[in-house]
Formats: sequence, C-alpha cells, structure tokens
Amino acid sequence: MSAQTQGAPDAAEVVLAARNVAKSYGNVHALKGVNFDIHRGQVTTLFGENGAGKSTLMKILSGVIRPTSGQIILDGQPVSFASANEARDRGISIIHQELSLAPNLSVRDNIFMGREIRGPLGVDFAEEERQVRLLMEELEEEIDPLTPVEELRLGQQQIVEIARALSVDSRILIMDEPTSALSASEVEVLFKVIRDLTAKGVSIVYISHHLEEALTITDHAVVLRDGTMTAYAPRAEIDLDWIVRNMVGENYDLGSPPDSARRGIALSIRGLSVPDATGKDLVRDLSLDVRAGEIVCIYGLMGAGRTELLETCAGRLRASAGEIVLEGQEISHLSIAERIARGLALVPEDRQRDGLVQTMSVGQNLSLASIRDFTRGLFTSRRAERKLIEDSIRSVTVKTAGGAAPIGSLSGGNQQKVVIGKMLATKPRVILLDEPSRGIDIGAKAEVFRLLAEGARQGLAVIYSTSEVGECLSVAHRIVVMHKGRISAEFDSTVTKEKIMAASGESVAA
Repeated sequence: MSAQTQGAPDAAEVVLAARNVAKSYGNVHALKGVNFDIHRGQVTTLFGENGAGKSTLMKILSGVIRPTSGQIILDGQPVSFASANEARDRGISIIHQELSLAPNLSVRDNIFMGREIRGPLGVDFAEEERQVRLLMEELEEEIDPLTPVEELRLGQQQIVEIARALSVDSRILIMDEPTSALSASEVEVLFKVIRDLTAKGVSIVYISHHLEEALTITDHAVVLRDGTMTAYAPRAEIDLDWIVRNMVGENYDLGSPPDSARRGIALSIRGLSVPDATGKDLVRDLSLDVRAGEIVCIYGLMGAGRTELLETCAGRLRASAGEIVLEGQEISHLSIAERIARGLALVPEDRQRDGLVQTMSVGQNLSLASIRDFTRGLFTSRRAERKLIEDSIRSVTVKTAGGAAPIGSLSGGNQQKVVIGKMLATKPRVILLDEPSRGIDIGAKAEVFRLLAEGARQGLAVIYSTSEVGECLSVAHRIVVMHKGRISAEFDSTVTKEKIMAASGESVAA
C-alpha cells in the first residue's frame, strides 16, 4: 500500500482481509495486488468507477470467484472458499448489484432457496413464512411472503434481496449497490438496519455510487481505481471532493442544458391513464408535450408513476384512456416494434432483465434492435452489422475488448451504455430513459448525460426519469415532477432542489 492508502491503523479488530489480491481474465487485470481490511462492527465504504474492480474484489471475499493470486485472511487465518455457500457457512454474505432472484417463485421461496427449514414432515413452510414476515417488519415493507417476485416492483425486489442476506444471520455482510432501486424512505429504513447490525458487531462493506448517501453511513472509506487501491481515510477526513478526486482524478459534473434549438412537438401525451392489475390508476389523466431538441426530466418518488408512464408510451403497458401522438401520428395501437420503427425508443430501468440478452455478445446486444436495417429476407449483411456495432461502440464509448466480448464481461456502467447505444442505433426521434444512471458511477453518469445532450443538439427529443434530485439539475431544459400518478409541478432549469422535492411530496428535511 502507498503512503496515501495506509492511513492511521483502525482500532477495531480486522475480521476479514485481502492481502495482495490480484485477479486476471486473460490479458485484463481486474485487480492488481489489492490490500483491504474489514473491521468488526464497522461500515467500510468502497468507492470507485465502474470497472475499477469493486465487484470483483467483493466476489472474491464472498467466495463467488477465486483470486488469481494473493490471500484471504479470516479471523487471522488464511482461507480459500470453494463457493459462495462455503463462505456463507463461515458467516460471509453478499447482496449483489444485479438482482439474483427467481421471478416465478414466491418471496418466501426466494429467501430460503437452497437452505430450506426442515421439519419432521419435510420443508417447514409455515416457519419460513413466519421468519419472512418478521424480516419484512424489520425492513418496514408490507410484502406478503407468498407473493411471486415477478409481481413486485424493482424496489421491492431489492428489499427481498436484502432480506435474503439478513436471514442468514451473517457476521460479515457485503452490500453491492443495495439502494440503487430504493426510495428515500426505504433507504432510511435500510440505514437503521445497518446501524442495528453494526451495534451487534456485524461488519458491513458498503458499495454505492450515491456518494452523499454513502457518507451518512460509513465509518471509513476506501477508493479503488483501475484495480488498485488509491486512497483510504476515516469518515472525519473525507468529503465529496475527496471521493471524486480519488475516483476519477477531477471534479466531474453532469453538464448543463445543451444549447439546442427546440422545434416542433415530437411527442404529445394527452389525458393518459394507466391502471394496475386491480384497476387502480398508476398514471391518472396525464398530459405532456415534448419538443424535438428538448430534454425533459421526470422526477418523482418510487410509486409516482414514472416507469408506468414511459413503459406505456413505449408500448409495454396498455393505457385505459388517452392518446400518445408521435410527430402528429397517434401510435397507441402500435406494437413495441412498430413504435421503434416509427422513431420511439425506450431504455428500461432494469438493464439486466429488460435491456440485455445475457447469452449474447456486446455486438449482438448493440445490433439487436436494428436487425431490420441489415436483414433482407433470410439474409443478413454481416458487413453492415459489423459497421453498426463498431460505430455504436465508438459513439457511446463502451470500454470493451470488442464486439465479440461477452456482455457479462462489462462493468455495470458499460452495460448501461450498451443498452443506450442499442436504442440510439435505431435512429430514434424520441428516446425515453427510465433511471438511466441507476447503479453506475459518477464518471459513467457524466458520459450518459453527455450522450443525451449531444442527441438533443441533433434534434432528438429526450425524456429521462430519475429519483435523484441532483440529476434533475443537470442537462434537462425542463423538470416535470410526478406525484401519485399526476404531474404536480413543472420547472425550468433554474429551480432549486427544495422546490422539486416539495412538489414530489418528499420531506425536504429528509
């Protein structure tokens, strides 16, 4: 470790440590001799850009993968985990950044999958259900244990993932982006749980791209950059500037509204209502016009109806009332593919489930939505497809070994750029992005917003949703606030965070 990373020794006992840990995938060095300590009863926050090696290090510590070289020390003794189950048996659990739930199974069955509670007559489903109800009470979530996971919204699925890790009663808990899909109130509850756990001596490793949020919970911070630890400091010595400076080398911002000519109305939403399965309106009588060259941000808390609005425009959900008009043509009757062909594209919130095909390569994912452009009858022009892939990788700056690389080999931020690049390759005139920065670092965020600004300059109409108020005040020309399925306020880019939060029904004090 360099002098910068040594810092003052922490008084708390080190329960798990990495010593000179390296991990290579062929010629790619994901980790380069990292030293990392986890202290008893403390929260260690790990910061770094996408691709810095954070998730790789955590997977090694939790037994998911093995290091190429180096040692893992548990309670002062070298250990080698053959699997995540073996690490879990030693008290180490991980909440992965990307959800690993079985959508067709119930909440109860997901939480106890592979470690069912046995009774004299087989699996004791009643006891499992009782324990799940207790976990949901602790997390202050009204989720029925017998509900299929696929019926839950993304934030609730994240809660189930957290509950599964808590149910193991671990002494070391690794949280990789646990709040990426949570509302502000759900984050508060999770932080209360974390404080209760550390008070009982549980050690927490916390990874987050929400920098301000992470500072409220951490005891000390470590920064990884390009597979190397670049900085360590206790909480009293760090602030946002310290984190960003050590992560990316300079103070990034997310840009400002582009100087683009806003022309005619590209998308008009008129009196739109969208019901849930019970008939209750998730979006109610909503109207909104967006011009070519304009960037509109839709802000709201979880459950405000942002996702339902965008998915209905894209054709994934059906409206019970209203019209969707694209460049003067009513499109509510069109399929998703027909809307894409007309120039309307959606980048979904859950990139793993809805945005990518995990068995395909980077290039195949990029070209998938544009396949009609290089296919004639039964024949595909490989040259045309290859050019589209190369142009897309270059234009959205995907860091990859090439189009043939597996999509799973990319960091979260680069996977998100593949999803955006795939939809931009369809040459849309209106693009909808649902939480485009979810789970990506500040550098990747800046690149995503740069892409949106560049698109607007070229006449693209951009609508993006966010639950981070700071992202409203970046590239958006106009901020539309949603609350309980309706538009509660509209602002220009000079508005304050406090006014946005107040219009959303969020407590400003929070």
